[in-house]
Amino acid sequence: MLRSLLVRRKGVLVKLAAWSAAESAQTFLGGFCVARSLDDGFLRGAASTGLLWLAGAAVAILLGAPVVRGVFAQLPHLTEPLRDQLVRGSVVRALRTATTTGGSVDATAVSRLTSQTEIARDSFAGLVLAARSFVFVSVGALVGLLSLAPQFLLVVLPPLGLGLVLFTASLRPMARAQHRYLDADEAVGRRAEITRTALRDTVACGAQEATAAQNRRAVDEAAAAQRALARWASVRTFSVATAGQLPVLLLLAAAPWLLRQGVTAGAVVGALTYVLQSLLPALHTLMTVLGAAGARLFVVLDRLTQPLPPTPPLAAASPGPSDPGRAATALELRRVRAAYGPGARPVLDALDLTVEQGEHIAVVGPSGIGKSTLLHVAAGMHSHDRGDVLLFGRAVAVCPPSELTALRVLLPQEAYVFTGTLRDNLRYLRPGADRSAVDRTVDALALEPLIDRVGGLDRTLTPDALSLGERQLIALGRAHLAPAPLLLLDEATCHLDPVAEATAERALSARPGALVVVAHRLSSALRADRVLVLDGTQAQYGTHDELLARSALYRDLVGHWSQVQG
Repeated sequence: MLRSLLVRRKGVLVKLAAWSAAESAQTFLGGFCVARSLDDGFLRGAASTGLLWLAGAAVAILLGAPVVRGVFAQLPHLTEPLRDQLVRGSVVRALRTATTTGGSVDATAVSRLTSQTEIARDSFAGLVLAARSFVFVSVGALVGLLSLAPQFLLVVLPPLGLGLVLFTASLRPMARAQHRYLDADEAVGRRAEITRTALRDTVACGAQEATAAQNRRAVDEAAAAQRALARWASVRTFSVATAGQLPVLLLLAAAPWLLRQGVTAGAVVGALTYVLQSLLPALHTLMTVLGAAGARLFVVLDRLTQPLPPTPPLAAASPGPSDPGRAATALELRRVRAAYGPGARPVLDALDLTVEQGEHIAVVGPSGIGKSTLLHVAAGMHSHDRGDVLLFGRAVAVCPPSELTALRVLLPQEAYVFTGTLRDNLRYLRPGADRSAVDRTVDALALEPLIDRVGGLDRTLTPDALSLGERQLIALGRAHLAPAPLLLLDEATCHLDPVAEATAERALSARPGALVVVAHRLSSALRADRVLVLDGTQAQYGTHDELLARSALYRDLVGHWSQVQG
């Protein structure tokens, strides 16, 4: 891409070369005039002649101002087209990624569009300036050294070449280190965005430790990548010292030998002027820019110019399994095994479960048998060891958090309510819900008494002032209003009275989608279409009447519930 950009702007390159040739002449005059001022002036007692030569060097320095102005006037004609091309490519990539993957968001799109394109433009500008300056300054300095005495090239060129070779050899691993650092930096950004957007859900579902562990791993990798980058920066510093500082030391050490070879004292001072005032600054700038900006440019352009995703095909007329709103199977577990840690006894073992769209399923079993684990595995909050977990045909293990949020809602026993209006709490999972949608939720769950008690839908809530049952009602209303087609309730009605629980479950079952409830009372199982009984060794699945006939555990649970209610 850079090669084609430069080819299309040959006129700009010619103008840059013309201004840079003037810089070569300026460099040549700087050292040459200093040498002549000593040899032809001050060392011979002709101060006026020496001052005239120094005046010539001063004029050469002053003439550098229009040279710099001319160079910078041409630079935007190279950098701005590059930036525009990268911005267009980033926008096209983000749009194609979003449409190709079914609406998922590219978490790095903003970084590519803003910071990475700016890094590419600034790095390219620095690289052009540094490379141009080094080439033309080196030409002027080397021609000047040769004109003063050819022996200077024997002293200056070997360390200069050695430093350049060392530096060139470090460029590729330095670019890899920069690539690793950018990957790690983006990963930290993605983790921060995921944590920010899912903070309330993370707290509500008790996933703080797992989230913190993932964030720590991302930060540790970024720190390790930055340390590796720093190590290669030290190699760059050594290369600069070899190519820039070593020639000065060698010139001073070789001064007696040079004088014996007939080289004049003025020529030695002129050579030091070339090295210290011209070669060393240009070399230091080149290596700094190549080592930092050049590596960033290489990595960023590699990322920004990758092949674009294919243009998304037109949507098919018939819905496929990836359409969560119309797919037949809402949740499917195939031979799922889950345990808390390696070697631990499995909580779920070879579990099969199918929940069709529109079904209402109740999960029952003794305390600690794995009911909550089942819902957390289904929601993607707890990883499983074996088997497959599918939400509307999609594997939970590979679904990004944004897609999981769109597919399911998990309500734990401890409902989470944040400080804000009651309306904002209800619309948390559907921020764009209009007034009529909120009113339908209020009517369906009979939330009017709660609204009256707190002072209206738009009154700011104080979570500590709410009872556990009121918090659960708010969370249930939030789930009813959510667009997700699968609701998972983990004893989310345990603090409600039987009437409020029945009202909530009927309302949630009536909304489009599927409902899976960990039953707190027998009435929840009676209202469900089918019941899943977990007993630690095998699971049984069927209607209430079917399970009464074939499951001794279910009969015991029904009897226990009946005694409690009696």
